[in-house]
Amino acid sequence: MSQYRVLPGPEHFLPPAAASMGVYLPNPGEAHINGVIASEEKAYEEAARQFLMASVPTIFPGPLVLWAWNEKAAKKATAIRHLYNTLKECVQPGQKAMLIPMPDYRPKYPKINPEVEINPNHPNLTIWHNKIDCCMFVGVHCHQANLSLKIIRGGTSCYTIAMCAQAGHEDAMLSFRDASVEKIMTLADWIKKLKGTVKPRLTTKNGATS
Repeated sequence: MSQYRVLPGPEHFLPPAAASMGVYLPNPGEAHINGVIASEEKAYEEAARQFLMASVPTIFPGPLVLWAWNEKAAKKATAIRHLYNTLKECVQPGQKAMLIPMPDYRPKYPKINPEVEINPNHPNLTIWHNKIDCCMFVGVHCHQANLSLKIIRGGTSCYTIAMCAQAGHEDAMLSFRDASVEKIMTLADWIKKLKGTVKPRLTTKNGATS
């Protein structure tokens, strides 16, 4: 049996938890790409490439960084703003960098406003509405991030990145662990470094990519 790979979907209605398929979390100083352990340096480069290739690269900050719980959270929020501004400066015409918050985890019924927020119970609605093809979760509690990542992998073709403050996320296509201000800033530096070297995957009016 071949090794299970965590790849952009849509996989199927109920994708398996990657951990149940033999995908394990990276050790400190490592990351993972498509379910395979990789060096952090390689992961920075790949994450930057995926952002710069995307038509609508998007950052989803969660409650752990949206609210000033403590000084560490405030510093991470500042770093995420820098990352977003860097991404906006480095994308090419036709690409649209976005930052859409996940302010809380309550189900929003009968519907959410997908233009201004994402919810872990139905993240696909925000991704479909904005045609997001690459996203990064940061500052989202692990159990809510895992729920979102599985739903996204099951029902969309969006490439997912997780910048996790704990041990990482098997259900993301690319995951960092032990997220810090320094790691967020390093990713921004890689985006600057690769600016102009990556061909964007632009979406046409009918939804096709080129």
